[in-house]
Amino acid sequence: MAAPRGRRARIAFSDSAAKQLEDITSEAELHALDRALVVISVDPDIGEPLPGTGPGTRLLRYTDDIEPVRVLYFVTALRTVVVVAYIEV
Repeated sequence: MAAPRGRRARIAFSDSAAKQLEDITSEAELHALDRALVVISVDPDIGEPLPGTGPGTRLLRYTDDIEPVRVLYFVTALRTVVVVAYIEV
C-alpha cells in the first residue's frame, strides 16, 4: 500500500548505512542515492522482498531503473523506512 498522496515516508538509516553515507564522495553517487530515497519515500512498498524473508522481517530491495543504485530497507509499523544498506550497482 502506497503512502497517502502528498505524504512521504520518513527515512532513517541503520549504523552500517550511515557509515556508507559517510564514505560517499561522488556527486553522481549522492544524486543516485537521493533519487532512490525519494522514490522509496513516496512508495515504501516499491521494493521487492528478498528471498527467505517472512512477513515479520520483510527486507526489501529497490533497484533504480535509471541510476546505478540498489537500496536494502525495511518499513516499520509506523511507515518509517529504515535503510539497512546502500549498495552501488
